[in-house]
Amino acid sequence: MPAMRVSDVVKATGGRLLAGKGGTLVEGFSTDSRSISAGEMFVPLKGENFDGMFFVASALDAGAAGALVTRWNEKLRKSLRPAIEAGAAMVKVDDGLRAFQRLAAHARSGLKAEVIGITGSTGKTTTKDFLSAMLRPSMNVVASQRSFNNEIGVPATILSADSDTDVLVLEMAMRGEGQIRQLCEIARPQAGLVTNVGKTHYEFLGSEARIAEAKGELVEAIGPGGFVVLNADDYWTHKLRAMAKAEVITYGTKSAADVQADEIEIGSDGCASFVLRTGGRRKKIRLRAPGRHNVYNAAAAAAVALNLGASLKDVAAGARTVALSGMRMELFTTADDVVVLNDAYNANPASVQAALETLHSIQSPGKKIAVLGDMMELGTMSDVAHFQVGEIAARLGLDALVTVGALSRRIAEGAIVAGMDPERVSRCETGDEAGSAVRKLLAPSDVVLVKASRAMKLETVVERLT
Repeated sequence: MPAMRVSDVVKATGGRLLAGKGGTLVEGFSTDSRSISAGEMFVPLKGENFDGMFFVASALDAGAAGALVTRWNEKLRKSLRPAIEAGAAMVKVDDGLRAFQRLAAHARSGLKAEVIGITGSTGKTTTKDFLSAMLRPSMNVVASQRSFNNEIGVPATILSADSDTDVLVLEMAMRGEGQIRQLCEIARPQAGLVTNVGKTHYEFLGSEARIAEAKGELVEAIGPGGFVVLNADDYWTHKLRAMAKAEVITYGTKSAADVQADEIEIGSDGCASFVLRTGGRRKKIRLRAPGRHNVYNAAAAAAVALNLGASLKDVAAGARTVALSGMRMELFTTADDVVVLNDAYNANPASVQAALETLHSIQSPGKKIAVLGDMMELGTMSDVAHFQVGEIAARLGLDALVTVGALSRRIAEGAIVAGMDPERVSRCETGDEAGSAVRKLLAPSDVVLVKASRAMKLETVVERLT
């Protein structure tokens, strides 16, 4: 971000300058005292198990130019006296998170960048990765790191952009109504992409219709001068289209889509190729990432990239060379010649089905083994959703299934009811137990999928395999 004067920090946050000079320049903002850089200002956040105010002193010791503080007393002032005497600026605010968001909104006003918001039940992060790769040959792109997609991550990403940024790509997540609207009030995107609407966060919203409405908050936020990109093959697109004030561009596999993925082929490594058709033009696209579902993610990114002025050549190159965020369809071979498909970052019914189909598509003489953990936040859908995943695993003819967690026992039950040999189904309570169970099954040329919701942290299983 461009340097900001302390006086501007005070104005943007509605705070009060307690110490330091208003003319002091701030080079950036950080919520983590462990990684703060000299010249940045520390922003203390508070959660259920932490309070950033306890780390103000360590941030200043690390070279911070100052700090926002949510409380101020003589004891705290005395403890910070050396830093204050050295010129550190102290700004009193009512709430650290709200101040952080106000700073991001202030910084957004100074950007010339085209701001793109991306949301959806599945594929947000991967689509963001594809889009960034397609735009970077011709544009200066800043995009959300990993899954910086919430009330903290979106402001942090905005604050990482500067006057040279051409495109700012923001992933936007939600767990309830009004949350995407709040992110849009901070980011003020000129374009929005909704990848799809599914059962993610069903526990909090109770129906796909309400999930669609919550995702549609991004669509509603785009003004008449912008554009909205929607999945032509998704059931809820008609509802989202009706919410749009801006031009709507569609993508998908149907011929009616403005950007169509056609002639899809899946290679022996599980990676897809397809022909991208748009406006009478066509281009062969080959994906580096495995999974037929990534055709949709790449097509979605292409629809945005092309509308921003990227060439078909750059779109194809980005799709071929993209480096996906960690634990998302990471395909690698171990020293023991076992192929691992690490998709352990998160899970919901649609993404687990896509991952299982990808495992099935990878050609190998060895066994196909799935390690599947609990899918969270499904509410009343949980039992049936887990059971159906098991049915899918059985239908695809997997050689072995290892489930992890209490909820995933229903995956095991579904697989057995659907005809999978009970001897090939293992139920485990922890990742460590699952890792041991899988290692006993493995032989060279086997292919192992690992997938679960983030809370399960099944990367521990992947670590046991490497």
